[in-house]
Amino acid sequence: MNFPQSGGCQCGAVRYEVTGPPVSVYACHCTECQKQSGSAFAMAAVIPQEHFRITQGTPHMFARKASMTKTLECWFCPACGTRLYHLPGGVDYPNRNVKPGTLDDTSWLAPTIHFWTRSKQDWVVIPDDVTSYETQPTTLSWVPPLSASRRDGT
Repeated sequence: MNFPQSGGCQCGAVRYEVTGPPVSVYACHCTECQKQSGSAFAMAAVIPQEHFRITQGTPHMFARKASMTKTLECWFCPACGTRLYHLPGGVDYPNRNVKPGTLDDTSWLAPTIHFWTRSKQDWVVIPDDVTSYETQPTTLSWVPPLSASRRDGT
């Protein structure tokens, strides 16, 4: 894969550029991701925020509570509704979880981690050579641990 890579929504109103490789590419099989994607799972390429920028248009944000303490920001094209990226921890999250199907070149994509496999569709086969979790792991290598003050919400 070569960088920069570009991508955008279905109608072309919002475009973005990724200037460095993803930290990870994962598939999530939770029921929320199944609902959001309209498919058996959703994928994300975890891109450090300094390697991601919007080059055209202005995406809109939909926020939903992911837990009692966590808000998920979902960014999408206001014209066609294509989900472009999300921020699982809100504005403080250091990465942009890009929906990799929105990249212009998807030929290099392959998830190496699968989450929430206990909710996967029966027909989905998880490869033996990838990391998988039945639920959400408590720590992820690409997310720095919360400081005590951030954990407490102060």
